[in-house]
Amino acid sequence: MSIRINCIGEHQTVRYAAGELAKYLSRMTGTDPSVNIGRSDEGINVGLASDLGVEMPRVADPVVDDAVGIDVKGGKGYVAGNNPRSVLLAVYRYLTELGCRWVRPGADGELIPALSGLPDVRLAETPSYRHRGLCIEGAVSVEHVCDTIDWLPKVGMNGYFIQFREGHTFFDRWYAHENNPLMESKPISIDQAREYTAQAVEEIKKRDLLYHGVGHGWTCEPFGISGLGWVKYEGEVPEESVKYLAEVNGKRELWGGIALNTNLCYGNPEARRIVITEIADYAEAHPQIDIMHFWLADGVNNHCECELCRDHRPADLYVRMLNELDELLTSRGLSTRIVFLIYVDLLWPPLEERFANPERFILMFAPITRTYSTPFVGEGSSCDRGWEVAPTASVHRGWKPLLPEFRRNKLEFPKSVDANVAFLRAWQQLFSGDSFDFDYHFMWDHMHDPGYTQTAQIVGLDMRGLRDLGLNGLSSCQVQRAYFPTGLPMTVMARTLWNRDLSFDEIAGDYFESAFGPDGAVCREYMAKLTELFDPVYMRGEKTVVDPEAAERLSRIPDVVREFLPVIERNTSSDNACRAKSWEYLRYHAGVCTLLAKALEARARDDKETALAEWERTKRFVQENEPVLHPVLDVWNFVNVGGWKFRF
Repeated sequence: MSIRINCIGEHQTVRYAAGELAKYLSRMTGTDPSVNIGRSDEGINVGLASDLGVEMPRVADPVVDDAVGIDVKGGKGYVAGNNPRSVLLAVYRYLTELGCRWVRPGADGELIPALSGLPDVRLAETPSYRHRGLCIEGAVSVEHVCDTIDWLPKVGMNGYFIQFREGHTFFDRWYAHENNPLMESKPISIDQAREYTAQAVEEIKKRDLLYHGVGHGWTCEPFGISGLGWVKYEGEVPEESVKYLAEVNGKRELWGGIALNTNLCYGNPEARRIVITEIADYAEAHPQIDIMHFWLADGVNNHCECELCRDHRPADLYVRMLNELDELLTSRGLSTRIVFLIYVDLLWPPLEERFANPERFILMFAPITRTYSTPFVGEGSSCDRGWEVAPTASVHRGWKPLLPEFRRNKLEFPKSVDANVAFLRAWQQLFSGDSFDFDYHFMWDHMHDPGYTQTAQIVGLDMRGLRDLGLNGLSSCQVQRAYFPTGLPMTVMARTLWNRDLSFDEIAGDYFESAFGPDGAVCREYMAKLTELFDPVYMRGEKTVVDPEAAERLSRIPDVVREFLPVIERNTSSDNACRAKSWEYLRYHAGVCTLLAKALEARARDDKETALAEWERTKRFVQENEPVLHPVLDVWNFVNVGGWKFRF
């Protein structure tokens, strides 16, 4: 079999897409496809639809919206996209149709089938949502980040967000090996973090992904106060900057000593001018950032109480500053899109101010205090096709939200789905522009579900329901390594963002067969049983901690694991490298579950001494095995989240 690939166009991402197609077809067919420059009637043409004369599905904005078209018959035809990124997405979409699967980042997560010929493929698609991205969090090496970026377009994702200017705190957690004294600590400098960020940006741009940038730091860095992470500031606050800090309880000082959590005196025009000038300067100096995030401080109930601020909601002063930023960017001829967030104190919408140029801005809904026991699903939304998991939220269009009273610096933040969505609806009555969800399914909550089954179901329901909420996608604020024990929840997230009509059973069945092979179905049942016995609602602290029923349920986990171990053992020797690795990770997971269940059972029986001892054994097991588990498990995150349960 001879395969010819024709690359149409000079864009680096189009060239990269043609190379990726050749690489994977070579592995699938055992041939050596030729890659040629220029269109031909022979072989597969890879390029922009406009260059190929191919009609694509219509999209609202061809720069940020994706569309793919594939028509290959008898090894001839085209793989096309409406922009360079979409060409790459189209290549991976074609390879997926040929049977390729990417069950987790990295080479050992690739399932590449053998083919004796190329089946015919014809399709034209647009994703269900515009925004389909990940945000850096947790502890990461530069390799973890680059592997994640590489994985994203393979599963249909289109954006990556690097928080801060250099992401130092996330890289340093890994290289310093916080939470694991068994690994050598090598803290990194800011310059090293900048080098790693530059490598990540290079990988983002190679794939033409939408690059989201910064978010944190605008409320301290412009005033000579470093804000690299959520740690106490060790330096001296410049004397000339103190007057710009928020006055709370009669004092202008760093909130809890943490610069990143300190708000400003936003009623002071000079404070606003300093911030927006810094943002405009940074946007001008970093044109590679497609979407700039402008967030206020990360603290809560700490907004300025001085006479310039106290009569205005934080959201009013925020929108005023956003409008001033838009004017400055416009005067400089900069088209950078700006993300503003509705989050904690900013959930309460403005009373006075309105957006002068809504097209400049993207609303980001960040419901950080929500529960993940209930999904965001609109009233009347379909929860059939295998998605049943929990009662749906009573949210519907035209509903006028009733918000709790705004009480400056005495706010209580919503946990329920309905309460969170009420704030979103209130903002949507004032802003009807582009928007997305900034959610935290894989920041902490996935650690409450060691079987990952409910996590996957909730994620899928949330992705399906975004349209009902009037949101055009997701940026997932999460640890980069959330594939332990499986990549099912991440796969559900990616595939449902691409096609919200896919059923959970369809995605889960395909995933377990791909990742685990012939025993995939029984593996899926095992994972569901673990979820049932650990009970994520209990794990989240939404049930009484000391509970004989919970203790009895947890006591059954070691036997369930023991009974399944023979299935794990016989599959770790699979001749398929991807599947063998999936089962190997599951073997380590069996050890973690056995130890963790004993710790949690003791806690449920109010035996604190045993609980602490068993938790230390669990933690030690994970730390000892981090050299093997690090591609799929963030040990820094595991130790943090697990430790919360054993603080007596």
